[in-house]
This record gives sequence, structure tokens and C-alpha cells, in this order.
Amino acid sequence: MSVYERASLPARLAGDPYPGRGIVVGESADGKYAVTAYFIMGRSENSRNRVFREGAGGEVVTAPYDESKVEDPSLIIYSAIKQVGDTLVVTNGDQTDTICEGLARGESFAEALRTRAFEPDAPNFTPRISAALRFAAGAFTYEMSILKSADEAGSACARYFFEYPALAGVGHFLHTYGGNGSPLPTFRGEPERVAIPSDIDAFTRGIWESLNLDNRISLYVRFVDLATGNAESRMINRNE
Repeated sequence: MSVYERASLPARLAGDPYPGRGIVVGESADGKYAVTAYFIMGRSENSRNRVFREGAGGEVVTAPYDESKVEDPSLIIYSAIKQVGDTLVVTNGDQTDTICEGLARGESFAEALRTRAFEPDAPNFTPRISAALRFAAGAFTYEMSILKSADEAGSACARYFFEYPALAGVGHFLHTYGGNGSPLPTFRGEPERVAIPSDIDAFTRGIWESLNLDNRISLYVRFVDLATGNAESRMINRNE
């Protein structure tokens, strides 16, 4: 297989019962849109008791579906997508705020994330995955990162950073787990190269229908018009 081959994201997801939380970033096949998607999955009742909500300025947060059933909100309730200046930040945890605050101070994406580590949920030590889409003069570039445990004891954090030019029809997919298991196996390697279509509805449907029926929770997709800056989004919550 060529290293430049673009995998079908639906086909990739269909064979994985538990990729966990996932971020996709890229450019649509027609070159008109910056594209990002974020999904969450869950195995426990606490993790499954969530929905996405979209607020002012296009911020997307995770929220309890039934507040009476919330057990521990610390790692499951957070801002997943937030805009700061010309940068759209997408993450799987409260490091969204860390990145946005760092960028506002003039720090880089990597500098902000060097203050953070993987999630303290032993024995899984869930990785923190993040992306930053930067817009300038009708074009964009993007960065991605994964922070994960350096060993099975969680004694140190390994931090990985990736920078990409936008190429029509090309995206990158980063997720927390390399499949199901106990403890959950951490994602390994570079973000996976995937194909990005031009139709937001087809893209949304393809992702949602390919996620495991028992474990899928919520999905959010955003297409940003590179010529106008206008954004179109789709959101699906299993609990609604």
C-alpha cells in the first residue's frame, strides 16, 4: 500500500468496535472547505450519559443528558471545539481551554500542550488528542497532537506533534484507542491518512453509521468555507 493512499474513514471505523474519541481534520475533495469532525464513544453508563451542545461563537461542549445520573464529570464534561482568533481548536478534553488560553498569550499549540499530560484514568491512561486549524487568506493549515503515557505505569508523558498542509481530499484521523480491551490499548503511530469528501451530509452519515452501535454517543461535523469563512455543521446525539 502506498504511504500516500487515503483510507475510507467509514471502512476504517467499521472494523473497530472501540476507537474511543476521534478527531478528523482535512480539506474537502473540491478544495472549498476546511473540514473537522469529532466523535465520542462510551462503555460505562457515566460515559454514555452525554450529548453535544453548540453554543455562542460555534463553541461545542459535552453536557450530561441526564444530570441525575452523573457520577464523575471531571473527564467527560468539557469544551470540545472553540475558536480563538484565526484558530479553531478541537480536543477530547479540557486541554481545549489550555490551548486557547496559550494561543491568546502568544504561545504556540505545542507550547500550550507541553503543560498537559494524558488523562489520569489508570490503568487506561487515555491519551489527550488535539487539533488546531489555522485560517489565513482563504487557506488553512492544521496541527495535531497526542499526549500519552510513556509506559504501563503512567510514570511519564510522551508528547507527539504533527503539522500538515491542507491538500484537497486529504485528511488525518487521530483517536484515543487502538481497539477494545482491558486496559484499553493506546493509539499508536501517526494520525491516519483518510479521504475527505465534499458533501457534509455524506461525510456525517458515513462516520455515524460506521461507529459501533453499542458504543457510539455523539458526533459533530463542521465544514468551513475557505472563501467566505462561513461554517456549516451537523450534530448527532444518540440520546436525542
